[in-house]
Amino acid sequence: MTEFVTLREAVAGLIHDGDCVAMEGFTHLIPSAAGHEVIRQGRKDLYLVRMTPDLIYDQLIGSGCVSRLRFSWGGNPGVGSLHRLRDAVERGWPGPLALEEHSHADMANAYVAGAANLPFSVLRGYQGSDLPRHNTNIRFIRCPFTDEELAVSPAIRPDVTVIHAQKADRRGNVLLWGILGVQKEAAMAAKRVIVTVEEIVDSLDAPPNACILPRVVVNAVCLQPGGAFPSYAHGYYARDNRYYIAWDDIARDRETFKALMQKHVHNTADFNEFRRVLAESAGAAA
Repeated sequence: MTEFVTLREAVAGLIHDGDCVAMEGFTHLIPSAAGHEVIRQGRKDLYLVRMTPDLIYDQLIGSGCVSRLRFSWGGNPGVGSLHRLRDAVERGWPGPLALEEHSHADMANAYVAGAANLPFSVLRGYQGSDLPRHNTNIRFIRCPFTDEELAVSPAIRPDVTVIHAQKADRRGNVLLWGILGVQKEAAMAAKRVIVTVEEIVDSLDAPPNACILPRVVVNAVCLQPGGAFPSYAHGYYARDNRYYIAWDDIARDRETFKALMQKHVHNTADFNEFRRVLAESAGAAA
C-alpha cells in the first residue's frame, strides 16, 4: 500500500543507518530534496549506489553519511570533479570511502538483474579494460552454449531506491518522462521505494515513451515541487547551471562546504525552506 507522507516522514521510516540506498536520475529528475533530508536526519554508514554520482552525492559524502559507493562515473556535470568525494577517497575526510567502480552498461545490467531477482548480471564488456584488475566484483564466466567469455557482476538490490518524478496519481502510480536513466529498474530492484513528485493528480495522462511505475512497488509518495533542483524536471523547470558552477568553489574547501551545508540544510526545516534561504542569499549577493 502506497502512503502519501512528507519527505521527512518517508526518510525517517524507510531509510536506516547502514542501508544500501540508490538515488537515481539521469540529467534531470535527480532526487536532491531527498538527499538533503537524509543529511538533515543524520543518516550514517550508507552504501550508496548510483550510475552517475553528482552534486547530491558529493553533499552526502561530505556530510559524513556514506561509507561505500558503487558507481560508474562521478563528477560535477559540465564543470569538473566532485571535491568532497575526492577528499574522502584521497584523505579520508570526513571518513574513509570505499569505492566500487563499474561501467555504465554493467551498472544498468546489475539493476536489471536485481529487478529480475537474479544473483548477477551478464554482459559483453570490459574487453581490454583494466577495471576488472581493480574491482574483484567484476568477473568472467564461460557461456555454456557458445563458450564465449562474458563479464558478470553482483546484482544491485538496494534496501531503498529514491527517485524524483513529475507526477503521481492519488492511488500511488508514478509517471516519469523525458530523458530517463535506470529509475524504473532501480525501483523494481529495491526492497523499499520513495518517490518525490512535482504534483499529485487525479489521473495520469502519459505522453509517448513515458514510464509508469505501478503503485505496488512504491512505498511512499512525497509531494515536493522543485525537488530535483538544481537539476531540471522536464516540463516543469530548467537546470540551474549557475549552481553547478558555484558548487565547484564551495566544495573545494572543507570549511566553506561545512558552513554552506549548515546554513542551507541543517538550519532549514525542509527543501522548501532551503530554496527560500538560497534565493535570499542570491538576492543579497546581487
